[in-house]
Amino acid sequence: MKYTYFTPGPAELYPTFAAHLQTAMDEQLGSISHRSARFRDIYRHTDEQLRALMNIPATHGIFFTGSASEVWERLLLNCVEHESFHLVNGSFSRKFYDYAQSLHKFAHLQEKPLGEGFDAAEVDIPEYAELVCLTHNETSAGVQMRPADMHKLKRKYAQKLFCVDMVSSAPYPDLDFGLIDSAYFSVQKAFGMPAGLGVWIASQACLEKAERLQRYDSLTIGAHHNLPTLWKNYQTFETPATPNVLGIYLLGKIAEDLNRIGIETVRKETEEKARILYRFAESSDRYTPFVQQERHRSQTVVVLNTDGPAKGVMEAARQQGMIIGSGYGKLKETQIRIANFPAVSAEQVSELIKVMQK
Repeated sequence: MKYTYFTPGPAELYPTFAAHLQTAMDEQLGSISHRSARFRDIYRHTDEQLRALMNIPATHGIFFTGSASEVWERLLLNCVEHESFHLVNGSFSRKFYDYAQSLHKFAHLQEKPLGEGFDAAEVDIPEYAELVCLTHNETSAGVQMRPADMHKLKRKYAQKLFCVDMVSSAPYPDLDFGLIDSAYFSVQKAFGMPAGLGVWIASQACLEKAERLQRYDSLTIGAHHNLPTLWKNYQTFETPATPNVLGIYLLGKIAEDLNRIGIETVRKETEEKARILYRFAESSDRYTPFVQQERHRSQTVVVLNTDGPAKGVMEAARQQGMIIGSGYGKLKETQIRIANFPAVSAEQVSELIKVMQK
């Protein structure tokens, strides 16, 4: 049976993925040198398509890593001398905070229980925090922070560097990169690709901070893929070491497909599918939305409480060719997570709801 994956990552592959993969195989892209003109063209194309799709200005570079989790370490080493600040309301925002502690940074946090989100007015950032770490979409709990609140905070604390985790939502959030210094995501979620590629967007201000820290004998900004080295290679659309050439190519082609549809259309379709799912849950006697505040509900990872064992719902869906995600961690038995990414259509969402109603 061919399944439709509503899992929050890895997720359903984008409909054009197989055709692009076949083209890559036909052109033997898995064997080309990352110092070749062909690779530089691939990097340039992916860069151009992501800039168009996400409105990324020339002040920011676009770099590739092995995963989004790797970017946590890169950001902390390159942009924090002493102190970072983290908004934590789930497992993934907590892990970023944990990375900061592991790297011996003085990490501040403001924390909320699972299922609750942050508004700008309630956030108080410590005076000496250098990097402010925000999560647009907390994958474990289905909570989003509105970009408008992120922008308000940056305007209030203009001298601090702001970074945004958009791992399970990019390219949906409309971030103002005139304000946001850095953002990052991985491709196995909303871009509908297999895992193995992280994307790091970073501003000139981040680079300047890294270059300053690099001059200190008492600090390291990393021996592998530090920001100055990434940026130097980026000037000629190259990478310090051999990258995931196939992944970079496929990301560029899928970003091009999304640009053809138009980001505003992608956002409207995402929001409409989310409305369908939340309305269903609110009218059901078997499911309830986990996130109570509507303004904090994720548009890309819908988390629902189940009135019985979640595995029963998941098995019923599987029998009908649909794979949905379990709740995260301690909530695995009582919740389901439904990914609402561009690879899944409104019709497929409607079919899933029919199965869940039975």
